Amino acid sequence: MNISVILPVRNESTYIERGLQAIVEQDYPLGSVEILIADGMSTDDTRPIILQFSSDHPQLKILLLDNPGKIVPTGMNIALRHAKGEVVIRVDGHCLIAPDYVRRCVEHIRIDGVDGVGGPMETIGETSLARTIAVGMSSPFGVGNSAFRTMSGKSILADTVPFPAYTRQIIERAGFYDEELVRNQDDEYNYRIRELGGRILLAEDVHSSYFSRSSLKGLWRQYYQYGYWKVRVLQKHPRQMSLRQFVPPVFVFALLGSGLAALFSQLRPLAWIVPSFYLVVNILVSIWTASKRGWQHVFYLPMIFMILHLSYGSGFLVGLVKFWNRWNDKIGKVPAWSNEPG
Repeated sequence: MNISVILPVRNESTYIERGLQAIVEQDYPLGSVEILIADGMSTDDTRPIILQFSSDHPQLKILLLDNPGKIVPTGMNIALRHAKGEVVIRVDGHCLIAPDYVRRCVEHIRIDGVDGVGGPMETIGETSLARTIAVGMSSPFGVGNSAFRTMSGKSILADTVPFPAYTRQIIERAGFYDEELVRNQDDEYNYRIRELGGRILLAEDVHSSYFSRSSLKGLWRQYYQYGYWKVRVLQKHPRQMSLRQFVPPVFVFALLGSGLAALFSQLRPLAWIVPSFYLVVNILVSIWTASKRGWQHVFYLPMIFMILHLSYGSGFLVGLVKFWNRWNDKIGKVPAWSNEPG
């Protein structure tokens, strides 16, 4: 099978060369692989690094495309218009795929008859803080029952997977990505595939690594945007949502209620119930997690868990206000399908 590997990137100079090298090291015939990089007008050294990598590997089919929209869905759509592969694999500039990633994805598509496949993702960090952030992002307490972050050891049909490989046929049926969604575009796209009767496999033998954010500010921004844009996914596909995605906004709403209760003397004792209970649980889980993953994480874990919960919940609540009049807009910004470049 011919393969199209798509990388929608922007300002990934720290990681892009390693990401491309991971593709070069695949045990799948590279003559059957094209690499399409949609660059969101990077302002760092991402483009020079890509051009130098392409020059150093003339045997590779690498196409660098401009993505004036600067976000993942516009980049994916630009690359999809150029992609020629029978299987299309979306890879981030922020990740490393295992040497057998492409081959195993193709095998699962052929043997299991699925329309999309990905696998468990290991979140890693390059600094001590980033490594603790990675631990928090891999914890059920931090991210809920997100299967690809917290599960391994078995293959299951899933709602969504990271860095998916799709058949050309299912892409042509599902169409382009929603260019409104700065975040959560994969969740929305995979739901459309499943609405068409498509099956998405989380395969235990398909592995990738993802570099976590290296700062608390970056982590807050990332999960705030996840919560914010999840509202639009809810409005378009209510059945796509799971219970875990409502827990953070309910928690933040409860904290706001606690703060309001504190203004009234007769309700002031009740105001401490929610924050006190959360603080105790957070600390206990942090200690338990550090005992399993390393005591060096124990100091920052309570703060990281709090950021994951508060940022996502706050973003979700702000999104409800921002998009209050969009409940009847089920389309968003999905361009009409065309496989012609341009």
